[in-house]
Amino acid sequence: MIIFLCLALMLSLSTAEEITVAAASNLQFALEEVKNNFTQETQWGVKTVYGSTGKLAAQIKSGAPFDIFVAASTAEPESLYTNGLTNGAPRIFTYGLLVLWTLQDADLSEGMAVLKNPRFKKIALPDPKLAPYGKAAVTALQKEGLYEVLKTKLIFGDNITQTAQYIVSGNADIGFNAKSIVLSGPMQGKGHWVEVDSTLYTPIRQGVVQLKYGAEQHPEASKRFLEYLFSKNAGEIFKKYGYRL
Repeated sequence: MIIFLCLALMLSLSTAEEITVAAASNLQFALEEVKNNFTQETQWGVKTVYGSTGKLAAQIKSGAPFDIFVAASTAEPESLYTNGLTNGAPRIFTYGLLVLWTLQDADLSEGMAVLKNPRFKKIALPDPKLAPYGKAAVTALQKEGLYEVLKTKLIFGDNITQTAQYIVSGNADIGFNAKSIVLSGPMQGKGHWVEVDSTLYTPIRQGVVQLKYGAEQHPEASKRFLEYLFSKNAGEIFKKYGYRL
C-alpha cells in the first residue's frame, strides 16, 4: 500500500503542469522566491524567462508560447490586451522604485545632482525604448534639467540586468537601476545607492496578464499563478525587495 501511494505521488509530480512566465528583468530575484513558494504549495512548476518588457512583448506578439506576462509597466500588457492576445485586462500587482547606484566610494546624499561631478564619465541606464525603468530615468533627468547636460555620458543596457552588469563591472561609473536589484542577495552591500525622488517620474506600475496561450493550454495553473501574485505571501516577498503594493 505504501509503495503504491509513493508511486502515485511520484506519477502526479512527474505529470504536473509547468507554465512559462515571461517577466521583466527587475523581477528576477523576487519572482524566483515567489515561484518557488507557489510550486511548493501547488506542485505546479514554473519556468521563468526574463528580459526587457518591450522585447518580451514583441516576442509574445510573434507567437512565443508564454502563459503569463509579468511586465514592468501596464502599457505593453494593455497593448497585448487590445490586440486580443490576453485573457483579460492587465492588473497592477506592484509598483517599482528607481535608484541611483555606484560601486565607487561616493556620497550620494545630494541625489541626482551628484551626476554633474566630472568623476562620473559614464552613466548607465536601461534603454528607455525597451525598459520602463529606463524611461523613468530619462524622465527624472529631464525634470532635473540634467538630460541635455549629461546625454553624451549615457550608456544604455537592453534591460535592468545588463545595466546592473555595466555598473558592477565598472564599465559605467554610476547608473540607474531597480531598487529590487540592489536589495537582492548577490548585490546587497555592493557600493552605494540612493532612491530617486519618485515625484520626478511617472509611477512604475507593474502589470500582469494571463496570455491567450496560457488560458488555452494551462488554464488552471496559469490562472492560479496570476492570482498568487496578489497573495499575502507574494506581497511580503515583493515588499522585501523594495516594491510598493
